[in-house]
Amino acid sequence: EVQLQASGGGLVQPGGSLRLSCAASGFRSSSYAMSWLRQAPGRGLETVADIMNDGRTAYVDSVKGRFTISRDNSRKTVYLQMNSLKPEDTAVYYCNAIRSGNDYWGMGTQVTVSS
Repeated sequence: EVQLQASGGGLVQPGGSLRLSCAASGFRSSSYAMSWLRQAPGRGLETVADIMNDGRTAYVDSVKGRFTISRDNSRKTVYLQMNSLKPEDTAVYYCNAIRSGNDYWGMGTQVTVSS
């Protein structure tokens, strides 16, 4: 069974940090491009960061310099290190794996940035 299990969300104060994890199972995740996306209340889905199977990364402008995406293929896990968090980062964060027409999604983890 294909699964993407996202974890690590929570409530954090502005300026704080969180690390999200996305554990993959049931498919060869090392050959997939992996992404973190988010959906804030009342807004559409936004791609936050991507990491290709060769390690290349890309970020939306609003998180550049604050967020870092990484992957550990031995653990079949992708991470999103989020630093200097802002209230506008509040959203449900989803991980996604895509390759050759296969498109897998996790359930999402809530990140709330508030004092």
